[in-house]
Amino acid sequence: MPRLRAQRHHRRHHPGPKLSGIGCSSKTPAYFLGQSHGFNAVHGRMPSIATGVRAANRELLLIGISGDGDTASIGLGQFCHLVRRNVPVVYIIENNGVYGLTKGQFSATADVGSTMKTGKVNELMPIDCCAIAIQLGCGFVARSFSGDQKQLRPLLKAAFAHRGTAVIDVISPCVTFADHEGSTKSYAYVKEHDAPLHAIDFVPYFEDIHVDYEPGSTHEVEMPDGSRLLLKKLGVEYDATSREGAIQALEQARREQKLLTGLLYVEPEQMPFEEDLKLVETPLAALPLEQARPPKSVLDEIMSQYMTGKGLSAPAGGG
Repeated sequence: MPRLRAQRHHRRHHPGPKLSGIGCSSKTPAYFLGQSHGFNAVHGRMPSIATGVRAANRELLLIGISGDGDTASIGLGQFCHLVRRNVPVVYIIENNGVYGLTKGQFSATADVGSTMKTGKVNELMPIDCCAIAIQLGCGFVARSFSGDQKQLRPLLKAAFAHRGTAVIDVISPCVTFADHEGSTKSYAYVKEHDAPLHAIDFVPYFEDIHVDYEPGSTHEVEMPDGSRLLLKKLGVEYDATSREGAIQALEQARREQKLLTGLLYVEPEQMPFEEDLKLVETPLAALPLEQARPPKSVLDEIMSQYMTGKGLSAPAGGG
């Protein structure tokens, strides 16, 4: 039965573009381009490009790569509106807490008390991209560490199976400016303070599911395409489907100076961007002109409504 249900939900996605903004992280589309396209947008504006691409062709699988500066500083507003619109894109944040291209100043995600290589101490509260995404209703939010491939791989696979915005905050130590003693984004610090929520496994929809269950130890989440995400407890009681619990857990971890990693929150049933807009299945870019452009008779009817005072009134307010 799970396989039949998966086939009904599954929609083939064509290799899609890799999108980025500006920064060290945003060079990645040039590194892993294969049978796809890359778009290097202006600083902080990758979410707008992702929204436009998805509106034009909902069959593409979008991967957005961004940094902590590109996302949490100049692009924070763009990031927030991408999330609240639930645009289907796997949004990967390469988070190192510094501006590497401009010689290592603190970024907006740098923790209080973190130090530069020069010894300067950060006194500003950090922006937690995961907490913001959860507050805005993002249906898939996770955090991982670039040095933990065992955890990161199933999170990426599950993010690809999600049908809305999927945010993965990847702590990625900068080997030049943020891998020294005193940095809270160094390899040594992350390994010492990492607090995994669970062991994660992912079963694609087309594979048989064989799992050895132990009572109360494994929680299964069915993704929109019929695949399964398996969360095995590691001695902590954590429900990844609780939005309130996720926010509380992040706040408690901040107070205790712990770095929570794993799937923080998941809600697979949220309506994605294109369904909310009632877009047709055919990519807008492929629609023939006679379907994409209203005929003259329709435009004449709209104009006549305005001429007779029956047209739509202008919204109150400005802006």
